[in-house]
Amino acid sequence: MSQDQKNLSFATRCIHGGQQPDPTTGAVMMPIYQTSTYAQSAPGEHQGYEYARGDNPTRNALQRNLASLEGAEHAVCFGSGLSAMDAILRTLEPGDEVIASDDLYGGSYRLLTAVHQRYGIKSKFVSMNDPAAVAEHFTEATKLLWIETPTNPMLNIVDVAALTGVAKSKGILSCVDNTFASPYLQQPIALGADLVLHSATKYLNGHSDVVMGCVITSNEEVYQQLHYLQNAVGAVPGPQDSFLVLRGIKTLHLRVQRACDSAKKVAAFLLDHPAVSKVYYPGLENHPGHEVAKQQMRDFGGMVSFDLVADNFDAAREVMKKTRFFTLAESLGGVESLIGHPASMTHASIPKEQRLSVGLTDSLIRLSVGVEDADDLIEDLRQALG
Repeated sequence: MSQDQKNLSFATRCIHGGQQPDPTTGAVMMPIYQTSTYAQSAPGEHQGYEYARGDNPTRNALQRNLASLEGAEHAVCFGSGLSAMDAILRTLEPGDEVIASDDLYGGSYRLLTAVHQRYGIKSKFVSMNDPAAVAEHFTEATKLLWIETPTNPMLNIVDVAALTGVAKSKGILSCVDNTFASPYLQQPIALGADLVLHSATKYLNGHSDVVMGCVITSNEEVYQQLHYLQNAVGAVPGPQDSFLVLRGIKTLHLRVQRACDSAKKVAAFLLDHPAVSKVYYPGLENHPGHEVAKQQMRDFGGMVSFDLVADNFDAAREVMKKTRFFTLAESLGGVESLIGHPASMTHASIPKEQRLSVGLTDSLIRLSVGVEDADDLIEDLRQALG
């Protein structure tokens, strides 16, 4: 990222970062280059593009924009968040070890255990609340520290700067899954992370009409590996999806701030409701990670989780069946509010014993607060909770 880009405010980078009007036509929006191949004047002589799996102008514009948002040099986009994570894991060798949070997205857990474990990549799941304790798990085989913050769905906050500092002191790469925060709220590269991963499906796109992932880094060696894998494996997003994410990013700062503002009101309502036993939201002063979140995040996010006094799945199901504006669906980060049941939906691949060990009960409900009117959302939850 150029120095000029670094000097821009975040809001301006959302709209202009890594982009300029199309030099051919003056189009303000990056065109959708819907092509699979490019003409060459002679074998090996071309205008920088040969085949769309390797490079596409629309995708490249998005990658420049994403790097700008995270304050990094490079971004590499993939067909989904999990394919982006898969590419990172493919840079490891059999026998290498990953230290990951014991509270992480179920798909990430599945990829580490059910897929890459078969190829000799070992994974260890530990609490990351104490960076010194995390360091005690490092061995000669440890090559990657996998961090989520805020975590999915327990909204735990971990100290990115402390954890990445410990990893760096041991020569271990660190990656932060920044999906829940988005680059508007948190920029892990500035906190010491080597890699940042996003499910661009979520806040980056923000309109529930794209599946995509990306990895962002200033580490040249890792970037070259990921760029090679992007072409060699071919799990790339199409140009129209790239265009849609670029379009979504133009309002990222507005959407996420609105979600934060509403989530605070929703969390405060739930905290006082007699049917709710516990609320997980880092914006609450009684949240154990509240102070760390204040230090490393711009605001506290649009995700809220809560437990019911009636601690069972049937009670949770009844609540989720009754909401009108909170749509029962997987995913998060869109303009519409969603409600979900992690134990049976997004985290069903994690063994129940492990889910319960981090507090993920059968009555836990996860909310993705959208950009609707906060009072309407609260009234929707009021009638659903009875």
